[in-house]
Amino acid sequence: MKANARKELKSLSQADLQKQLGEERERVRVLQFDLAAGKVKNIREIRSAKKKIAAILTFLKLMTK
Repeated sequence: MKANARKELKSLSQADLQKQLGEERERVRVLQFDLAAGKVKNIREIRSAKKKIAAILTFLKLMTK
């Protein structure tokens, strides 16, 4: 995940981060099903989506402190 993307996530509100988290989790779920079906060409998409989820969870945790 690039620094610009992290800055963008940092500027979002908690509600927006929750919404983004749900969207990314759904994206990972769909990508995993597509991978099992043999439809995914670039498997690095799954890795990058998981990293984005981790970053979102980190920012959410920092917000609650």
